[in-house]
Amino acid sequence: MSPLYQIQHHLQTAGNKSSTEFFQKMVPGEQKSYGVKSPVLNELAKRYSAHSFALAEELWKAGALEEKIIAIKIIERMGKKEPAKVLPLFRKFAKQIDNWAVCDGLGMQFLRGIVKTHPKEIFELAFKYKDSKDPWQRRLSLVMVEWYTRDKAMHADIRKLVMALDRDEEYYVKKAVAWIKRNLGS
Repeated sequence: MSPLYQIQHHLQTAGNKSSTEFFQKMVPGEQKSYGVKSPVLNELAKRYSAHSFALAEELWKAGALEEKIIAIKIIERMGKKEPAKVLPLFRKFAKQIDNWAVCDGLGMQFLRGIVKTHPKEIFELAFKYKDSKDPWQRRLSLVMVEWYTRDKAMHADIRKLVMALDRDEEYYVKKAVAWIKRNLGS
């Protein structure tokens, strides 16, 4: 049995209708959901992280909310060991965001292994995504630099991103703008 199939079987077994309904309220959209809570997803990511990037891609392609979250968590755990693979996969996944939970996981958890070693590349991507027609990529441009709000040396670049999106009409982009402003103390 492949790791993907094992994970999917576990998700089907662990899922429940009330959790699915809760996730639909919290994460609106058309995505498939098994109704499995975070502790189970964390355990699965830990158990299967040795399969790393290939499994993360398979999970992402499978497309359910929990599968994408496990993919993100696997790269969060393994990205530091293979940093050259993180950004190419990030770019690929960034084209397929359909909700705030996946957007925020991708921007914050997925990149965690390289935030200290690749700030230049992360900011270059953020400045690219801020101009995207896709509102999820615009939100992602802010979320992916959230970690750097702790570093005053990065505040000028973060403020440029915030200013570029300050008048954005999309609800989830507005929420990210407010969040980053709050973190900057603005």
